[in-house]
Amino acid sequence: MKDLSMEQILANGVYLGSQYAMIALGLTLIFALMNVLNFAHGQMYVIGGFITYTFYGQLGVPFVLALLMSCITLAILGALIERYLFNPVIKRSARDESTMLLAAGIAFLLDALILLIFGEKQHGVPKIINGVFNYEFRLIIPYDRILVCLMAILSIAIFICFMQFSKTGRALRALAQDRVAAQLMGVNVDRYSMIGFALGAMLAGLVGGLLVTITGINLGMGGPTSVKAFMMVMIGGAGVISGAIAGGFILGMLEAVGLAVLSQYGDITYLLIFVSLMIFLAIRPHGLMGKPWG
Repeated sequence: MKDLSMEQILANGVYLGSQYAMIALGLTLIFALMNVLNFAHGQMYVIGGFITYTFYGQLGVPFVLALLMSCITLAILGALIERYLFNPVIKRSARDESTMLLAAGIAFLLDALILLIFGEKQHGVPKIINGVFNYEFRLIIPYDRILVCLMAILSIAIFICFMQFSKTGRALRALAQDRVAAQLMGVNVDRYSMIGFALGAMLAGLVGGLLVTITGINLGMGGPTSVKAFMMVMIGGAGVISGAIAGGFILGMLEAVGLAVLSQYGDITYLLIFVSLMIFLAIRPHGLMGKPWG
């Protein structure tokens, strides 16, 4: 097997990191606003992929419109889950374990619904663009991966601008920093919690819709996606948006380097990543940019 060039490894890392950062962004936003670990985040990613598959792959709707349908559907689903499930539990229960159990239950429920509606087989869609970029055989990237990576980076930039400069974004940041103080300053906590959860779910649907064109989609992708999302959040710091982005790109680079160097050893790459993460968290339990809990 021919060794990959450094340019190829870096390009693979940027591609993986951009997707991972988007997945982690949605999860960390929900955690920052509500102190809820959304175990169903991976299932929301899968639903986004299946919606794009249905509209783009089955009905022939243009890809951009199919992606938009995925975002809208997941935003509505996220808003409904927050309003009618998480919000009542948070108000009535003083124990954090209640929301964790609820999130796990929602994950199992969504898995069952996905199985019932779409089945357990792998589904793919036509490429959104054909061709391969080839630079002297040192850097070979399909054009569809380049397009998906650019769309992911653009989406991250738009999200950051939204959080920094819009009225809704400022309210969400205030809510994440201090829930009680934000409420005293006139922020409608219930409304913006629902909006934040909807945005987090929408980001999961967006990246699911983007990646279905590359990897396809199946029922079993939800759990591993959630695990990777939690890894990225813990690397960067729980509840820190910049940390989620950093964690995503760090994990993407680690995976790209590991798969290139240790490809002949199979799954040992992920074993080493998990061991490295445990050592890192033992040294810095609140992540790169997070603050100590409690």
